[in-house]
Amino acid sequence: MSASNGPTAGQDNTPPALPLAINLQYTKDLSFEVPRGAATFASLQAPPQVGVNIDVQASRIEEEQSIYEVTLIIRAEATEAPAEGEQTAGPVVFIAELSYAAIITLENPPQELIEPILLVEIPRLLFPFARAIISDVTRDGGFPPVVLQPIDFAALWQAKQEQNFPEPEGEA
Repeated sequence: MSASNGPTAGQDNTPPALPLAINLQYTKDLSFEVPRGAATFASLQAPPQVGVNIDVQASRIEEEQSIYEVTLIIRAEATEAPAEGEQTAGPVVFIAELSYAAIITLENPPQELIEPILLVEIPRLLFPFARAIISDVTRDGGFPPVVLQPIDFAALWQAKQEQNFPEPEGEA
């Protein structure tokens, strides 16, 4: 008796491999700054409030070849918590900026998949490495480590698409 719903010999249920190769990953730029220096540590009463901005950029390196550089850009800026009864944040405690990049080769992908691969899949693969660097540099700077939450790069890409191509207003 054979089951017709299960995989047959030679078949498996793995998804097709992405048509890419990551040739190299590297820290393109890393900066950590404590603008007020030692005065920050003397006045800091509570853990700082951290805001994070993330961007992804991709560019073709070789015009005749499908070799690209994809850069994940993360900026974490911490400020002192507002004084009691106030709404505005205190002075800047630290600024951490990281550009973490990869050189990748795409191997004959369908045209409609190039942008999602470059701006969603590659950043998703790079993120754990960038996350560790930001965590380490903030901890090594004398502060609680900034642990970035997982990022939905598909939603980030879609938001960027909507920014570049806004929906027409009015009635159709």
